[in-house]
Amino acid sequence: MKVLILGGTQLTGPFTTRFLVEQGHQVTILHRGKHNVDLPPAVNRIIGERRKLDEFISEFKSLSPDVVLDMLAFTREDAEMLMRVFRGIAKRVVVPGSSDVYRAYGRLHGSEPGPVDPIPFSEEASLREKLSIHGDEYEKRWVEQVVMGDSQLPGTILRYPMIYGPNDGGRTFDVVKRIMDKREVIVYDEGLARWRWSRGYAENVAWATALAVADDRAAGRIYNVAEPEGLSYLEWTQRIVRAAGWTGQIVVVPRGRFIDPTNYEHHWIVDTTRIRAELGYMEIVPQEEALQRTVEWQLAHPQEKYDPKDFDYANEDKILAELEPIV
Repeated sequence: MKVLILGGTQLTGPFTTRFLVEQGHQVTILHRGKHNVDLPPAVNRIIGERRKLDEFISEFKSLSPDVVLDMLAFTREDAEMLMRVFRGIAKRVVVPGSSDVYRAYGRLHGSEPGPVDPIPFSEEASLREKLSIHGDEYEKRWVEQVVMGDSQLPGTILRYPMIYGPNDGGRTFDVVKRIMDKREVIVYDEGLARWRWSRGYAENVAWATALAVADDRAAGRIYNVAEPEGLSYLEWTQRIVRAAGWTGQIVVVPRGRFIDPTNYEHHWIVDTTRIRAELGYMEIVPQEEALQRTVEWQLAHPQEKYDPKDFDYANEDKILAELEPIV
């Protein structure tokens, strides 16, 4: 099978590329050339801008990919260009989406009122009706509508979770920085501590992506991708600190002590039964090992850019001094 990947040089992309090459597929990537990524020698490269796909139509026709994996479709316009350019050239497109399309995400952030939706969310669960908090520069609801609404070019959508791993942009950073700063106590508001969220290790999410690319049964399907266990933020932190060998204390204090408009009554957990049953997906890296790799990388590559307000230790110490902890 011939596979064209648009983007694919960050986080899950290099893993996905290597998996596809190992499976014997012919892989070409189109990218800007701004990231020095170690990929198998067999991978062909086209240097170019994703937003200028129209300029490469002749190359795409010559390549004649069976499947196009678009890692960079973030807006309605991105998706429309994808379908327009590859209609009549490719046999199928695969587009990573996001689990933020579910209605619970809007309710979590207060953009959509309503009661708590039951978890976990299957692929048929109610979706957001309003624009994402990220604005129209990142709206996977629109991307899904365009891709899955095309009658001429079959599509596959993968609803990604929160992805962590080496070079993940800091998914474990809020905990790891406190360890590096030699904090003896990590303190959480009760609402955040008990809030549950679906996650996935980059290499495992990449494996799910490779399966969806390589299997034609994925045509016309939408799949949730995530670890089977939706950890609470407290449980997540406990596993991070264990991976780091930190011996301090995690303290949970009553709600309302931290200023945070997020409504943590709305848990954000997806059901991954479909991709496991239909495509045989299962994690290839156990969570303990995944977290160990992630934390080791984070400790060796401290994040330089962050919001100091996220690490207001004086306020945390004040809260601890004033309140008796819940746990």
